[in-house]
Amino acid sequence: MHKSPVVLIRCESYELQAVSAAVERGLSLLGGIERYILPQEKILLKPNVLAGDQPERCISVHPSVFRAVAASVQAVTPHVTFGDSPGFGRPATHLNRAGMTAVAGELGIIQADFENGREVAAIGSQSTNKFVLANGVIESDGLISISKFKTHQLTRLTGAVKNQFGCIPGLRKAEYHVILPNAYEFANMLIALNLLIKPRLYIMDGIWAMQGNGPRGGDKIPMNVLLFSPDPIALDAMAARLIDLDPLILPTTKPGANWGLGVYTDEEIELLGDPPQQFYNKDFQVKRTPVEIVATLRGVSTLKNLISPRPFIQSLKCVKCGICVSACPVVPKALSWMDENKKMPPQYTYSRCIRCFCCQEMCPEGAIEIETPPLGRLFNRFCR
Repeated sequence: MHKSPVVLIRCESYELQAVSAAVERGLSLLGGIERYILPQEKILLKPNVLAGDQPERCISVHPSVFRAVAASVQAVTPHVTFGDSPGFGRPATHLNRAGMTAVAGELGIIQADFENGREVAAIGSQSTNKFVLANGVIESDGLISISKFKTHQLTRLTGAVKNQFGCIPGLRKAEYHVILPNAYEFANMLIALNLLIKPRLYIMDGIWAMQGNGPRGGDKIPMNVLLFSPDPIALDAMAARLIDLDPLILPTTKPGANWGLGVYTDEEIELLGDPPQQFYNKDFQVKRTPVEIVATLRGVSTLKNLISPRPFIQSLKCVKCGICVSACPVVPKALSWMDENKKMPPQYTYSRCIRCFCCQEMCPEGAIEIETPPLGRLFNRFCR
């Protein structure tokens, strides 16, 4: 039986020499980077940058991981570009703040066009028949996905599979949250996106991870691991197991396997590198329950408002920047300013809220958290 390899490499700091050695070892256990790319190919590096926060916040892929991977790719081909599309704002601004632009400049790597895109037909998708992909993705021969080990309120973890969502330019990503308002539909879209792009290799930065209120407002925690695999389902499944999370709780796991994107069972995965026992953390703060059943319901807004998980703003943390209002994809918006002077935090109109949690994801202060009303907790307990 063919098994998907997943490599775990211990690395305890972002010191460049340590990271470079770990990346070199991880790639060598997969047969070398030259197994996945050819000389003279145009290779795009896709790091998870999200909103361009400072590296020490551990929200984005660390620049030293990006540098080590980029240097390995440059040893095979000189035609290397990089890019990511944030949820709002210009890619160049966020890539610069996250430290990627400085590294790219030192290595002579060109920033790809992630502001503009073109329509491409989807492959085998039940969620959408087309995607708008960034020009930088379309113009490359192959992509290497570099994700960050973080929690996510909609998909439980943001990892190898979800990282390609950043290949869709700018605010077009918000459109998918509107037309695919629950986690399972959204997951099917992510699977179709990966089947279309076909990244050559997936790498996850878990040297420092994010637990709790991720993907931006959580707490950083050392996991001391870099993960490598050509199989995104297997990589995400292994990341889940390291934090005592059943891979089947991730909404991308089962449909991803069904569509042939990858595998997830222990019997189908070949573990290489350092023993997983070195990295297990059963106390890692993550929701270990399936995505709430009510999230799959349509056309019952009253019931949803009573029992569905919903975002709320911690007023003491809110700095009234308005990013959450800008990030809300629905029209009319589900949260808005109630006073003209903006002295109070924005307020939600939950009957409009589609529970995409874009507001929580984009909040720079970690002021937005997710709560399930008591009736919702009771509903889910009896429906499982």
